[in-house]
Amino acid sequence: MPPDDGPPETFRVTTDEQLRAVSSLTRHRIMAVLRFEPATITQIADRVGLAKGSSSYHVRLLERAGLVKVVRTRKVRGVTERYYAMAARSIVLPDPGEGGPDVLMRHAVADLEAAPADGERHVGMAHLRLTEEQFAELGARLQALADEYRELSDPSLPDASLVFALFHPATRHQQAKGDAK
Repeated sequence: MPPDDGPPETFRVTTDEQLRAVSSLTRHRIMAVLRFEPATITQIADRVGLAKGSSSYHVRLLERAGLVKVVRTRKVRGVTERYYAMAARSIVLPDPGEGGPDVLMRHAVADLEAAPADGERHVGMAHLRLTEEQFAELGARLQALADEYRELSDPSLPDASLVFALFHPATRHQQAKGDAK
């Protein structure tokens, strides 16, 4: 049997069931628990602060959507314990479309608001004026930096989340056109 190189690099969300699964903040937090190492329903429940039944329900929905999978089992006092892990290293969501909510940004804001206020944070916003070439280059550099630090991640260290959004905001003219529709 060939060696297991771990999960595939990306999982593309394409169905409504998958989109509903990732749209839940609770399921987002469960996937964050499974980001670096497999966990049982009990471990997930403890880390997310859910009852075991709720944790099991959400994990089953993620499993049905193909986002998480059982990676190993073991017998403990006659009961089969399942260890779940992410089905891929990263999840790619479809473009939300014009005016659509960006699920990842909503989850990021909710996670930031739930983080301890006395903890170290680096939050900022910069308004830039860039050529299209500079815009593309900055986007690529941000992604490369995130990828570099993802490779350095050690499951034994505390979690840290990096969120970035590089976009062209709607101009007043574009907003007026959208309101007129």
